[in-house]
Amino acid sequence: MEATEIRRTVELEDRHWWYRERRAILARELRALRRSGRPGKALDIGAAGGGNTRVLVRHGWDALVADYSETAVELARERGLRAIQADARKLPLPDESYDLVLAFDVLEHIDEDDRAAAEITRVLRRGGTALITVPCDMRLWSAHDVASGHVRRYTRPTLRALLAGQGLVLDRMWSWNVLLRPVVARHRRSSSGSDVMETPPLVNLALKAVVTAERYLPVKSLPGVSLIVRGHRPAHG
Repeated sequence: MEATEIRRTVELEDRHWWYRERRAILARELRALRRSGRPGKALDIGAAGGGNTRVLVRHGWDALVADYSETAVELARERGLRAIQADARKLPLPDESYDLVLAFDVLEHIDEDDRAAAEITRVLRRGGTALITVPCDMRLWSAHDVASGHVRRYTRPTLRALLAGQGLVLDRMWSWNVLLRPVVARHRRSSSGSDVMETPPLVNLALKAVVTAERYLPVKSLPGVSLIVRGHRPAHG
């Protein structure tokens, strides 16, 4: 992701409907993890300034940002977060050193996504949890993907094969941004660049209401715009 795109993301993410709902999803997952034990060490790969990392910290996790971009690392540190510049394909971190690893919209940027997935597994302690999001379905490929530096979009089978092939056990995979998929598909057919932009307040509120409704509707198995995975490293083997 280019420096300008990272800065735009940081400027928007506190109020933009898309980022706010993703943080809400993360918070729900963290509350579920809290029920099974105390927060521990968390690694946020490709954090792009640390918006999600702040959620980790608020929930009691000892969190570290690892991002390829010098700009992202600088912005994360400006927010008071611990951050290192690192390549997701070769993290300068010990084996089995983290209880939780986040990789939100990271794998689609990397040619050798298998190496990044292997690193996620390597740095996870045995029994540790991985939370991963990716854009899905090449039928949605557009100028937005090009501007965002994407290499691919995933299907459920390709994402499952990638992660399982590198040793993760997938506990759950679900679609997100399902209700708005027709709107996104129509918009991106005529788009000329990234969708990361300021949204008028009333439109932002309406889109937030739609995507929030997915929490309560049985739509997570239907095609969406993104896929979310919760997995873990096996305790043995």
